[in-house]
Amino acid sequence: MDLQNFYRGNEFEAHSYLGAHTYWGGTTFRTFAPAAARIALISDYNDWNEIEMHRTGDGNFWEVSVEGMKAGDMYKYRIYGRDGSVTDHADPYGFFAQLRPDSASIVYDLGSYKFTDEEWIRNRSTLVDAPFNIYELHFGSWKKKDDTIPDGGWYTYTEMADILPDYLIEHGYNALEIMPLNEYPFDGSWGYQSTGYFSPTSRYGRPEELCYFIDKCHEAGIMVILDFIPVHFAADAHGLRNYDGTALFEYPNNAVGVNEWGSCNFMHSRGETCSFLKSSADFWITEYHFDGLRLDAVSNLIYWQGNAGRGENKNTIDFIRSFNAGLHMRHPGVIICAEDSSAYSGVTRPVSEGGLGFDYKWDLGWMNDTLDYFATSPDDRVSKYHKLTFSMMYFYNEHYILPLSHDEVVHGKATIVQKMSDLYEGKFQQARAFYMYMYAHPGKKLNFMGNEIGQLREWDESREQDWDMLKYPMHDSFCKFMQDLSVIYLEHPAFYARDYRNDGFNWTDCGKENELIYVFERKADAENILSFFNFSNYDHEYTLNMPGEHTLTPLLNSNWEEYSGDVKKDLETISFKDCIILNLNRESAIYYLLDAPANKDKLSP
Repeated sequence: MDLQNFYRGNEFEAHSYLGAHTYWGGTTFRTFAPAAARIALISDYNDWNEIEMHRTGDGNFWEVSVEGMKAGDMYKYRIYGRDGSVTDHADPYGFFAQLRPDSASIVYDLGSYKFTDEEWIRNRSTLVDAPFNIYELHFGSWKKKDDTIPDGGWYTYTEMADILPDYLIEHGYNALEIMPLNEYPFDGSWGYQSTGYFSPTSRYGRPEELCYFIDKCHEAGIMVILDFIPVHFAADAHGLRNYDGTALFEYPNNAVGVNEWGSCNFMHSRGETCSFLKSSADFWITEYHFDGLRLDAVSNLIYWQGNAGRGENKNTIDFIRSFNAGLHMRHPGVIICAEDSSAYSGVTRPVSEGGLGFDYKWDLGWMNDTLDYFATSPDDRVSKYHKLTFSMMYFYNEHYILPLSHDEVVHGKATIVQKMSDLYEGKFQQARAFYMYMYAHPGKKLNFMGNEIGQLREWDESREQDWDMLKYPMHDSFCKFMQDLSVIYLEHPAFYARDYRNDGFNWTDCGKENELIYVFERKADAENILSFFNFSNYDHEYTLNMPGEHTLTPLLNSNWEEYSGDVKKDLETISFKDCIILNLNRESAIYYLLDAPANKDKLSP
């Protein structure tokens, strides 16, 4: 490890030096703790008796080599502070750890799993002009082997590898985003308050099993993105807090050192902290072959405590830029996404052009406006008509993902289908039209697990999704609709090839405020698709004026009977000259291929 890089915050491989590293006959342990008065290694190898560590390097590091210690042995660092404190800490760079409530680190040999995805890694890209349909998942509550065990009963990484990739392919997803898998002590934090930035959680198995899971996803053509938390860490005593008897990773001042979640904020003005986070990010990509990272709470990085009124955090912004630029240089094709609720400009602009250097930003404005619109009764939507047109006024400022994430289905917010106005059947009718609007709108797509089956119960990390709901026709037909919609999205370039180009989208009609009708066109080199939306309570006849001879070929209708709608499925091409009158059913949507080639007789789905 380059010490100058480490202190300057530019080291991406600190884990190659720090942590526990086995050699023939033993293990060497190293930790960074400049303010510690004394450190001892304690381990089950010798019944947790102290083994003295000594200062090494420039004096800020501690080291000991122990003959006979091997992979699988548990250990901690007993750190004596200069203030007289004594705390047993897990290894900040530990590669494996015990499951809560236990908290020891475990010696683990990196590189024991041999990946078979070389071609995948070589060919991956950021998918700017490709389909990107993301399934967000909490690993422990998608499905469970035993749902009666609230703090267990989970499938292992290996077992999930045998069921999840096939499910994603069947349902039209080509990317998986997993909520944090770093080790964490409290199930209810969902992994967002971590103690192990280099340790995949042992809840679901061993590190080599996670490697196998990702390898199988790649084999199935599924990209895997990991939630990464660069803002804050768990305040548990065995973690990073006051690691060497002082605030080593966090701010020493609680006014900025502790956030609204009760966790500790990383101090990004310290180079050692920046190198820790950069090395962690590189570790997940290098050792586990993750295809990208989604950075949580980016607005809390940009502004002090996430409050624009307190001003920009210049040190943290510099960290973001060097973090993104460094990872992109080291891992071409890897995707870095920002979950950012701020209006900060240039989030997805390259660092070389003055931006933050993310590949994508979650469009939380689109999400809030759209869900608010659909939560409103159709009778009261006239005043909110342009909530659905506003997004295209700013859309080309960034590379956006349209997210319907876990945050939208918890804490009393209701699930996506439940958010729709109306009663049971009406909610599903509106949800189908809503999702067709989402998938036709420019931008990549993200859906949280359970959205695709019309989940009606808010997400609970201790329970699996309500899969038995699929025995009810409304949920089963909705699931079939979501599957067909996703497959159509993947198969038709008009929906994705020009997402971030002005020539990929065109409003055909966004002036029918009283009728709540919207019409727009998505374009690609080989095809154009017209999307019609009627979000009112009434059927409407709509006149489409288009000079010349044209054809419209139905591609998908949210109101088809197979989706529990009122209209028989019809894929017959309609020919017209100059204008045509179309019947738009209430609270429904329809996609048409415009002027499709005559020989295209098989259409999805």
